[in-house]
Amino acid sequence: MNLLGIDFEDWFHPELIQKTLDTTKKKHTVVDGIDKIIDWLRKNDTYATFFMVGELLEEKPELLDKILDAGHEIGFHTMTHSRLDSINFKEKFEKELIYFNKLTSGKSKGFRAPSFSLNSQTSWAIDILSKNNYNYDSSIVPAKTKLYGVANAEKKPYLISSNSIEKNDPTSKITEYPLLTTNILGKSIPAGGGFYVRTLPLFLINKAIKEQNDNSIPATFYIHSWELTPEYMPKIALSFLDNFITYHNLKNTMNKMTQIINKFEFTSFDRY
Repeated sequence: MNLLGIDFEDWFHPELIQKTLDTTKKKHTVVDGIDKIIDWLRKNDTYATFFMVGELLEEKPELLDKILDAGHEIGFHTMTHSRLDSINFKEKFEKELIYFNKLTSGKSKGFRAPSFSLNSQTSWAIDILSKNNYNYDSSIVPAKTKLYGVANAEKKPYLISSNSIEKNDPTSKITEYPLLTTNILGKSIPAGGGFYVRTLPLFLINKAIKEQNDNSIPATFYIHSWELTPEYMPKIALSFLDNFITYHNLKNTMNKMTQIINKFEFTSFDRY
């Protein structure tokens, strides 16, 4: 069994868009694709964890019941998709977490950091999750990229603490579910969703999942709501590279993900 997380964000939340856009002038559109996503999961007999940007629940409180009534799980993805290493965010994080728990009536027990920004400098977040009775995190990518990654982290689930984000800490109460990676020419790269699932050949992704499963390790996947509903994703002017990373192959993402979740079994974190 493998794990599927849907990072539920709107079109203006991705980091490469936030840095170029005045996000005070924003209109929610991707939230309107919730029914399409839930129907897609139902047709493919798959459950998922929705890591939700909290301001979307403020805008549309009905999202929570739609997700929970369909048998899926709700998780926390900060209130406005702020990186953990954002200026002064350490002081804001717990307040946001407590507020999100009120919005969800305490249903959220898992967290994913925007842009996978959990690292040795932001490991304080683990203590706050533990203090607020969270059970797990899924923010570690065991490969180093330009934007994120913890190269030496475990590739199987382990107990994570603020003092040990790479290796198992038996004293911790927080389970880490690291994202799927694969090796190409001796280099470890992400393979568990997002830009990489849109870009890598399907056979490489399938190979990476099979290798995990052959070792009795779940493959942890993520996909963004806007990748599954590109019709709700307005395209704005970005640099050539940022444009490629953000918009490449969006129209084929749902089809590719359908093939993956039909070839391998996936479920939500709470059902695992």
